[in-house]
Amino acid sequence: MRRPGLSPSRANDFLQCPLLFRFRVADRLPEPPSAAAVRGTLVHAVLENLYDAPAGSRTPEAARALLPQEWERLVGERPDVVEVLEDPADVTAWFAGAGTLLDTYFTLEDPNRLEPAERELAVSTTLEDGLELRGIVDRLDVAPDGAIRIVDYKTGRSPREGFESGPLFQMRFYALVVSRLKGRPPAMLQLVYLGDGVVLRHTPDPAELVTTERRVRAIWAGILAAAETGRWQPRTSALCGWCAHQSLCPAFGGEPPEVSVEAVERALGVTPRAEAAAAV
Repeated sequence: MRRPGLSPSRANDFLQCPLLFRFRVADRLPEPPSAAAVRGTLVHAVLENLYDAPAGSRTPEAARALLPQEWERLVGERPDVVEVLEDPADVTAWFAGAGTLLDTYFTLEDPNRLEPAERELAVSTTLEDGLELRGIVDRLDVAPDGAIRIVDYKTGRSPREGFESGPLFQMRFYALVVSRLKGRPPAMLQLVYLGDGVVLRHTPDPAELVTTERRVRAIWAGILAAAETGRWQPRTSALCGWCAHQSLCPAFGGEPPEVSVEAVERALGVTPRAEAAAAV
């Protein structure tokens, strides 16, 4: 069994809606694939494998040529992804949309001048109190002087001014983990938005990473409190319209399913209190 821990995605789930976090982490309720998420997975796979080719041959045409094989691999791993296609037998428009995002990538970076140190890197570290932080870094670049850059590809559009906190939290989370693994903080955090061709860069400082660790611990404390008490409260927002579990949400007249004590223990390493166990 994997140690209970926290990733930036699940941390954002809890901040968005504690009940959504429960549905995904403890209940592990299935969710239908979304076109945006599947397209993002496909484009990420192409950008990862593009760097297998030697420098000089990493072209837009080479990237587009990877789409069929990466799509076939994705369908083999998750057959349900074909549900996002209007016609599963015709992938022309689907590949065209993904190809447009790949073309945008080449306007933002020249992959022939880059040699990533790591791609799709699984990272994890355990804090002193036993909490494991983990995630997947899209790309890790290391300069000759050892300076580290963390790069994350986003297939959507860049956030409006004032709404950068969510993506930056994810990157600071990765910066915290990588700094503990490498013994030095990253010199640069870079978000590459393929939806509108924007690159956001941020230089973290040590004090910022200390603040990030405190915030992560506070989020985890909130998760443990909800697990112990069984109070997974829904939190409504504009994002509710994209939630796959509205029919089970009390905020929309639904009734959440019972969640077993064993599921909570397995997912979070916490035993609900007796009154919480009786409630579920």
